[in-house]
Amino acid sequence: MYCVESETPKKDGFRMPGEWEPRRRTFIQWPVRDGKNGRTGLWPDGMEVIKETYAKVAKAIAEYEELVMIAPGCMYEEVKGYCGDKVKICSLPIDDSWIRDNGPTFLVNENQELAEVKWRFTSYGEKYQTHYNDSKIPEHLGIIYDVPVYSTHLAVEGGGIHSDGQGTILTTESVLLKDSRNSQYTKEEVTYLLEEYLGGDQVIWLKSGLYGDLTDGHVDNTACFVKPGVIMAQACYDKNDPDYEIFKTNLEILKAARDRSSGLPYEIIEVEKPPVTYYKGQILTLSYINYLPVTGAIILPVFGGTAEETDKKAVELFKKVFPDKDIVTIDGTPICRGGGCIHCITQQMPLGKSL
Repeated sequence: MYCVESETPKKDGFRMPGEWEPRRRTFIQWPVRDGKNGRTGLWPDGMEVIKETYAKVAKAIAEYEELVMIAPGCMYEEVKGYCGDKVKICSLPIDDSWIRDNGPTFLVNENQELAEVKWRFTSYGEKYQTHYNDSKIPEHLGIIYDVPVYSTHLAVEGGGIHSDGQGTILTTESVLLKDSRNSQYTKEEVTYLLEEYLGGDQVIWLKSGLYGDLTDGHVDNTACFVKPGVIMAQACYDKNDPDYEIFKTNLEILKAARDRSSGLPYEIIEVEKPPVTYYKGQILTLSYINYLPVTGAIILPVFGGTAEETDKKAVELFKKVFPDKDIVTIDGTPICRGGGCIHCITQQMPLGKSL
């Protein structure tokens, strides 16, 4: 691993691939925020439930590709007990369990060489103070897997960006333009930096993410590229739902956008969102967009209860959209109660020349 300072990834021929492109492995960080040492932001259902849920996600992924669980060395035996022998363990100090956001964004070039971007990780605009160890994960993985690291002062969480692999980046204004993250940059400057560090030529700016999202509206709850030219968006058809106006505005933006390669409008696939669901007086951010494509499968969150009908619709839709993949469903509710879902707790490394 070495840090690159002279050029940007785009100038060096790197790009952020689409999530459907060939993969080397997937990473997860083990849940550790148990309230000790003055930590806040506890899992409301307790550690046992969330560890069982993370283990289910890890074991499901490990059936299709290599899964590496990052955990403090003192938790090695615990992780092994929950996750079994198919899940590999990487012992590193961590503060929390959202590697999509604090981990690296992996890049690839035409020679199938890998690189990664280390964003400035602020723990969602300094909402949580304990994030020193998490901010070091990109550097650690760069060393372990011998991947060069590009570092930037732009504050980005991985859940706040999606790529079509061909130069278009999808994001939200409510996250990247928030003063607590990037007050020193204009929208034009953030656009330029995203393009330079992700190898892009176009940024589609949605106004905001889902209502009540603790991240301020990450795009990975709202919309994603399914493949070049095709975007899936979580749709809201209930005018009494606070997400209705958000969806309406974002849909207009998506319909006005054009695919760079073809010049044509995007095909937009709408997946109906679950009904409004409360937990301890707060609306949960439930999203089918927060799925993870792996080698040969889609790991899809479902939510049960009042969402049983939309769960069924989502499963049928995903079977049509991904006819060549297994659709593996996992109850995402315990993770959502902590502020994210399956996509949020994972980060993929593309297939390329690496360890």
